[in-house]
Amino acid sequence: MKTVFVNPERCIGCRQCEFACAVEHALSRDAAAAVFESPPPRSRIHVMPGRAYNTSFPNRCRHCNPAPCQQVCPTAAITRDTEHDLVLSDAHRCIACAMCAMVCPFDAITFHEKANGMPARVVALKCDGCIERTTAGRLPACVEACKTGGLVYGELNELIAEGRAQEASVVLTSAAAGESLSARPPENVTGWRTWGATATELNEGVHHGRH
Repeated sequence: MKTVFVNPERCIGCRQCEFACAVEHALSRDAAAAVFESPPPRSRIHVMPGRAYNTSFPNRCRHCNPAPCQQVCPTAAITRDTEHDLVLSDAHRCIACAMCAMVCPFDAITFHEKANGMPARVVALKCDGCIERTTAGRLPACVEACKTGGLVYGELNELIAEGRAQEASVVLTSAAAGESLSARPPENVTGWRTWGATATELNEGVHHGRH
């Protein structure tokens, strides 16, 4: 299954993904012209700041299976594209009852005015996986715009495996750095005394253990 995978530690909160998503869903699909559209185009991905300094998270629809939003929609406005395994929303059928937003575990659905060939009215907006782009062999707009690797697109298990490999590399590198630090000689007399006391305690522990 191909999907957009989030590496939150790489997100710098630049919000380029939001801009690219809004342009992709604009009537003109042009960054300069989209600014003047009415109603204005809206992003389906939402970058939120974290509680820790200099952290952020690009939140988007996970296209759950089964999808709670699809299960509760009274007008069948939310359906699943089984070929691409995406949960899609039909603005023509949406009545903005907000049932989908109430049950979404990721708060990924918002409500804004939308036109797209019909009178503008408030409807549910959510990520559509950039289905037109991906079926044409292109990357989703948010992934294409992300320059830090905070958003990547590919087979889910392959992306997870790559993440495991990177985490293992970081842990092993940190462990090696810790060992090299511990191997350094003390820098002053106090350090040598501390080292000597620790070595004595260890030797005594080993000695008593043998008896």
